[in-house]
Amino acid sequence: MSRILSVAGRGIPLRGNDIDTDRIMPARFLKVVSFEGLEHHLFEDDRRTNRGQHPFGDMRYNDASILVVNANFGCGSSREHAPQGIVRAGIKAVIGESFSEIFLGNSSVLGLPCFSADHASIDKLQTLVETTPDVTIEASVETGAIKAGAISFTASMPASVRDAFLQGKWDPTMMLLDKFDDVRDVAGQLPYVTGF
Repeated sequence: MSRILSVAGRGIPLRGNDIDTDRIMPARFLKVVSFEGLEHHLFEDDRRTNRGQHPFGDMRYNDASILVVNANFGCGSSREHAPQGIVRAGIKAVIGESFSEIFLGNSSVLGLPCFSADHASIDKLQTLVETTPDVTIEASVETGAIKAGAISFTASMPASVRDAFLQGKWDPTMMLLDKFDDVRDVAGQLPYVTGF
């Protein structure tokens, strides 16, 4: 598992507060056995309703890798499919005003840093990306420094999440597999596993 120290790339601005996981990944796509292909259904209903107007349907943001959002992003149900679809669409970081706690947790274990900053800074960044789609955004996990063109500000994330990225310990499944002999030893000592 690799350390995540910083992320850089072009942005995709998605305006609006309280964008919930049902809008990010509509419920009818939760029937799948694996997460493969979920990226094709990101914001599917919003994109159909707003043909040509939704950022995820706007050619200017093709190959963007940093999503810029507003407040309470990822609220609603705890569906892991939402961040899975975002990651599978090539998004490497999300910068926003705030995130639902469950969305933040689900994103973190996928290696998707979520940076939080004040409304004015996010608005300036969204406006810059809307007017200059080719601008590169740089985001430091260690310091929280966000830079894009002439804009710079400091964002934050929970210390435990930041430290997990910096230490390369953000994926609990990989951490268990890395020490699977220890896991097997402990399991062999548990009476409810060994049949009492």
